[in-house]
Amino acid sequence: MLHALSHITILDLSRVLAGPYATMTLGDFGAEVIKIEQPGRGDDSRHWGPPFTDGGQSAYFLCTNRNKRSLTLNLKTDAGQKIFRQLAAQADVVVENFKAGGMERLGLDYESLKADNPGLIYCAITGYGQTGPDRALPGYDTVIQAQGGIMSITGPTDEGTDGEPIKVGVAIVDITAGLQAAVAILTALQHRDRTGAGQQIDIALYDTQLSWLANVASGYLLSGDPPRRYANAHGTVVPYQTFATADGHLMLAVGNDGQFASLAEVVGEPTWAEDERFATNPARVRFRELLIPALEDHFRQDATDVWIERLRASGVPCGPVNDIPTALAAPQSQHRQMVQTVIDGNGDTIRLVGPVPKLDRTPAHIFRPPPLLGEHTDELLREKLALTEAEIQALHENGVV
Repeated sequence: MLHALSHITILDLSRVLAGPYATMTLGDFGAEVIKIEQPGRGDDSRHWGPPFTDGGQSAYFLCTNRNKRSLTLNLKTDAGQKIFRQLAAQADVVVENFKAGGMERLGLDYESLKADNPGLIYCAITGYGQTGPDRALPGYDTVIQAQGGIMSITGPTDEGTDGEPIKVGVAIVDITAGLQAAVAILTALQHRDRTGAGQQIDIALYDTQLSWLANVASGYLLSGDPPRRYANAHGTVVPYQTFATADGHLMLAVGNDGQFASLAEVVGEPTWAEDERFATNPARVRFRELLIPALEDHFRQDATDVWIERLRASGVPCGPVNDIPTALAAPQSQHRQMVQTVIDGNGDTIRLVGPVPKLDRTPAHIFRPPPLLGEHTDELLREKLALTEAEIQALHENGVV
């Protein structure tokens, strides 16, 4: 089978989430990803737990490091830097997430490496980018969620409890920055195919978070009105929120007036579709304080499954509010192979969330389980640099690998 990126070699110096997510995404399509880690410790996320496998692999590390080989390398040594430069001279892509200026101090920045490899794609992922007044600050997902505005519109409404701002339940800034990095790398590779020239990519978590404020940011830039918090509701579409039922909750997403007319029929209020307060979405937004309590009264009368069956039969978008075990076990999740099983180097059986894109000619695959720390060091030194066993042993003894 042809793997779309099997001709691409990536040196992955990144740690934790954003960079590893980007390189894993490319590795799913066959790119050779060499994960370069600190000897004796490795990626910080190897230690973020519990839970751990019986062999000591953390769940956090496992979620973003499939399809990679691990090579330990001490970049603070001259010998380690020399090995990295030799590997970079052969590579297509370098990905790193050191603080701005960190790779320059090691002499391993883009300007230093491109002299030996003009076609190199060099992707640096940082909290705030390589430029600007905040460039030197460390980048942590939760801090950037707070600073970048998303927490100001996430959480209970000001009318409820204390209006505390709430972060998203996963490190969504890191994940989306990783996706932005993967897109940028693929774009740069296309440019190199046409011109032969590599380039440097600057990905900032902060920029990423601002970008996916999407319609909320656009609404503010257009109107000048600071966005408010709507909890699980929507600022400009009504009804588009969770509702309590007799036994739980459902999510309702009425995106147009036709769907609202169908909803009105299902809840036994067909005249709502002709009511000037509710007939159009702008009217429903204006009169949400009247409409939402009336809908809440209806939805409390029956169980979630009953409502979902009725609503879906009428073409009204809705779904249950599942917990994680239920979502992963759902028939749709299983059919889409979104949970897959691998066996790691310790012999532990591990279940992972599978690749998202489904391509019919060049599909994504889990080719390798997440690696043990340094699992492929000797193999890669022999394969890439043709080092002898004696040379490799000396590197181990001197703390280089």
